Amino acid sequence: MKIRQAVGAIVTIGNEYILILKTKINTTEGKKEIQGEWDFIKGGVEKTDSSLCEAVLRELKEETGKGTFSVIKEFEEKISFEFSQEVADRIGYHFQEITMFLVEYTGENKGFLPQDDEISEIGFFKKEEVLKKLAHYQTREFFKNHCLN
Repeated sequence: MKIRQAVGAIVTIGNEYILILKTKINTTEGKKEIQGEWDFIKGGVEKTDSSLCEAVLRELKEETGKGTFSVIKEFEEKISFEFSQEVADRIGYHFQEITMFLVEYTGENKGFLPQDDEISEIGFFKKEEVLKKLAHYQTREFFKNHCLN
C-alpha cells in the first residue's frame, strides 16, 4: 500500500487564518471540476523538496504567489486518510499522510490572488469561522485540537 506524503499550512495573518477554495482536482486525464471546498493550503511532497519545511513553503508560494511566510511550528500529529479505491487506482496511492505546519504570513498586505488553477479564491477568516468553512472532517478535528485551545 503506497502512502502519499503531503504537507499543509495553517496560516495566520494577524488574527485571521488563510483558507483556499479548491474547485478542481488533478486526475490522470487532467483537471476535474469539483464542488468548491474550503481548506488549508496543502500539497504533495515532491522529490525535489529537501525537507518537509521546504515543501510547505513551496506550496504556499505556488498557491498564493507570496514568499513572505515564516514557519512557526511543525506539528507532530499528522492528518491521515485512505483514498477510495477509484481514486487510489487513478493516482497510485492508497493513503495520504499530511504533515501540518503553523505558519505566519509576514508580508505587507492581503493582496492575494490564486496562482493555481485548482483554486478559485483565497479567503481570510476569524478562528470561529474556520471550523464552519473547512470541508474535511479530519482537518476540522486537527484545527480544533491544535488551534482552539
